[in-house]
Amino acid sequence: MSEPSAETDESVRDVVIVGSGVAGLSAAVYAARADLEPLVLEGPEPGGQLTLTTDVENYLGFPEGVGGMELIQRGKAQAQAFGAEFAHATVEDATLDDRPFTLGLASGERLRTRALIVATGASARWVGADGEDELMGYGLSTCATCDGAFHRGDDVLVIGGGDSAMEEALFLTKFAESVTVVHRREELRASDIMADRAREHEDISFRWNTELLEICGSQEDGVTGATLLSHPEGYPKERYEESASQGDAEGRAGGPRDGEDVTKETVDVGGIFYGVGHVPNTDFLADTPVPLTESGHLDTLTGMTTETAVEGVFGAGDVMDPDYRQAITSAGTGSMAALDAEEWLDTVDAAAERTEAPLSAD
Repeated sequence: MSEPSAETDESVRDVVIVGSGVAGLSAAVYAARADLEPLVLEGPEPGGQLTLTTDVENYLGFPEGVGGMELIQRGKAQAQAFGAEFAHATVEDATLDDRPFTLGLASGERLRTRALIVATGASARWVGADGEDELMGYGLSTCATCDGAFHRGDDVLVIGGGDSAMEEALFLTKFAESVTVVHRREELRASDIMADRAREHEDISFRWNTELLEICGSQEDGVTGATLLSHPEGYPKERYEESASQGDAEGRAGGPRDGEDVTKETVDVGGIFYGVGHVPNTDFLADTPVPLTESGHLDTLTGMTTETAVEGVFGAGDVMDPDYRQAITSAGTGSMAALDAEEWLDTVDAAAERTEAPLSAD
């Protein structure tokens, strides 16, 4: 599909959907079936987080499971069959004070739309360990609820020290033989209640002042181990890298110098889960009147709605959901956003018709 054409007086869409993950695709199916001819902007990561998941076992209608990429491809084909249009485009800024709305694309083009559905998702934070690019989705995961059941009987690591990490660790105890929380300090950032639950669980242990340096394994075998760094005063990776840089500058071998007390070891594990949080993809909304929460998520109105404080702008999926973050809930809010947008457009059109209708003669 080619890039959308530059803005003209006539090129005003009824609905533009920003994001092509499960939420965006579900919105596209519903909007297309309503004859709104939606345009879906796929963004820099078409398909979203689900494309990083090899197997999805908890999505309704697939009793044998389905690959994350396959589920996305099926959803896109379904939306296209009903008339949705897709474009490889990234939104860099938006003007939402005037109507129709205007979206500025990375290509320099501008699109105008009457209604906007934001389904840009949230990107999981990674830690920069060697091997994470290759093994994400192959034993390395950012979602215990999604992938925990694949690790029955495994020894697994959870990386992080906040509430997200504690939630991941507690959930994984249902399946894993053991769960070890790896944290770069010796104090958790998690709330007291979550920290106490994790500390008191007999299947959860902690590796304090420790960080993940490298993930061992392959896409064929999955995760088989992890190389960890530890230092009694915390933040061992920073100390290790600083020492390596000094060693290079002085013509010595990399790694910690003698006496720096950075311990490096490799442990056998069958899975690694990142629990260092998610970043909602809302940068392009920063200078608009659409309110964001303290965590950067799209702030929707109270109640069963996807509406925002800006009429005509709707949110769907992980970009407005910091709690559930599941494919099935994203699909649900995607359909809701399309239905809310359709109802809003109908209301606006009906009001316009009443305004434009000639007065009857008495």
